[in-house]
Order: sequence, then structure tokens, then C-alpha cells
Amino acid sequence: MTITLQSPLDMHLHLRDGAMLDLVAPLSAATFSGGLVMPNLVPPITTLDEVRRYRERILAACQEHLFTPYMTLFMRPFEHAFLEEIKDEITAIKLYPEGITTNAEGGVKNLEELHSTLEAMAELGIPLCVHGETHGFVMDREAEFLDVYRDLAEQYPTLKIIMEHITTAGAVALLDEYENLYATVTLHHLLITLDDVAGGLLRPHLFCKPIAKRPEDREALLDAALHAHPKLMFGSDSAPHPRHKKEACGCAAGIFTAPIALARLVELFEEHDALENLQPFVSDNARAIYHLTPVAKEITLIKESWRVPEIYGSGNETVVPYLAGEEISWRVV
Repeated sequence: MTITLQSPLDMHLHLRDGAMLDLVAPLSAATFSGGLVMPNLVPPITTLDEVRRYRERILAACQEHLFTPYMTLFMRPFEHAFLEEIKDEITAIKLYPEGITTNAEGGVKNLEELHSTLEAMAELGIPLCVHGETHGFVMDREAEFLDVYRDLAEQYPTLKIIMEHITTAGAVALLDEYENLYATVTLHHLLITLDDVAGGLLRPHLFCKPIAKRPEDREALLDAALHAHPKLMFGSDSAPHPRHKKEACGCAAGIFTAPIALARLVELFEEHDALENLQPFVSDNARAIYHLTPVAKEITLIKESWRVPEIYGSGNETVVPYLAGEEISWRVV
């Protein structure tokens, strides 16, 4: 049994830089035709020159694989003229509340400072991607941020707003409240709850932000994905960290799913008799939402078990993947 997907897209992807980029970029490029690349490097991507140079480094790291990095800017107040100059070289601008996640120390403190920038983005057709969490109690952070999404959607009705890596039933419901709200969801949030992370022994390689929530939240996310909700698209939020930063005090937040994401998605959709909806979830919805024409790339998977490697890389750049050592019943041909 096989399945062939047309130009699958990962619409939320961390590729890092340097040696880590060289390690992880080929693993995404092997199975996806493109990915929306996050800008939270150190320092973050905020200029046209930085966008161009980072794109070049990504393409070099992808080696022989056909892959389009859809570039983003790290949100800060930008002038209209600058946005007009850069709009054809980026796909979106990413807003991080200050200090909310990895490398977000220079994020946004006050949304009011962004009024003219958001107006310009709406006028120029530049989508806004948002890490939607407050600094409240960790399980309530996304729920508390939903009112911020409502305010943004109402104040800027022509601005396309993407709620990144949603984790709650409330966020799923919000998709149907506003025409200009969209969302990505990760593989791991379709599979795990907080109980998997900390219900027994702490599992650092399942610790991420936003943190996994309750079973009813997972079920709402899974239902929307399996039915290919037209405003929802796949974004892995694959976030590699060296093993010594995950298995440590002050464990870094992020789950590295790039090597297994597509195969495990096929397995998941088959388990729920929803394989016919996988193509829109991993490609067609993103094309429509972002107005993308990805490179033509067919990815065929066969129903044949394989065991996920325990680690990728070597030395200080060793990374532990999601489902390390476990078997997946589908593999990429």
C-alpha cells in the first residue's frame, strides 16, 4: 500500500543556523517541498540583507533536495517603505511576545507600538503569524491570548492572521468566528497531552511551548485536522535543541519532529480512516491561505515499518527526535 502527496508543506519550521542548520535542514527538505522558516535566531532576522543571507545558508544546507524556504521577519515596528521593499522576499512576519519562548527576548512588549506596522501589513498583503501566549499560568496562556486575537481580527479586518501551533479547543472554535483568522497545528499536539510530558517520569524531549494541554483539547485539534478544516494547516514547529540542552536543568522547550513528521501523519490519518484529507491538511490549505505555488514535488510513502533512530548528528550537535527508538508503520520511499 502506498500514498503519494503533492508538494507537502511545513508551515512552521525552525532550522536554526550553523552546524545545527546543516544537520536538520536536509531532514525537512527530503520530505517537504517548502517550509515557513521562523526568524528567531540570535540575533533575529529583521533586515532584508539578513533574510537574503539566511535563505542562501538554508538552500546550501538542503544539499541536493528541492526545497523552498518561505522566509519571515521577526516582528518589531517597521516603516511602510521598508515593508514595501521587502514584501516580495518574505512570506510573513512573526510576532513573539517578549520572552515567551526560545530566543524571544527581543519580542513585542506593547501591541500599540505596532499599529502603523500592522496597518501597512494589511495594505501590502503581508500575513501576521503569532505565537499566541500570555505570561500567565502556563496551562492558561493560550486561552488568555484568544481575546488578543479577537481584538487584532476586529481592528485589522483585512490583515491575514495565523494563530501558530494552536493547542486548545477554544482556538479551534475561534477559527470560525473571524474570516481573517487561520491556524497551524503540530504533529505532537495531535498526539500528546500534558500527561505524556509529566504524568509519570518527566520526559524532557516532549517539553515544548505552548505546552501540551488536556485530552479534550487534543481531540478538538485532531478532529479539525482529520476533517481538513480549510483554515487549518500543518506546521510542525520542529524545534531542534542539542541533547545536552534538553536533558538538563532548565530544559529547552522544543520537540524535534522533522525526520518523522510526514510518515507519522500518514500513520495517524490512516488510523482514523482519513487519508483522503491528508493532502489538503499538509499542502492544499496552506497554498490557498498563503497564495503559494510550491515547487512540484511528489512524496510517496509505503506501508512498511521502520525504527526511528535514537539520535541524529554527533558530538555537541546530537539531537534526539520525537519517537526515538519507536516504530512507525509508514516510511518515505
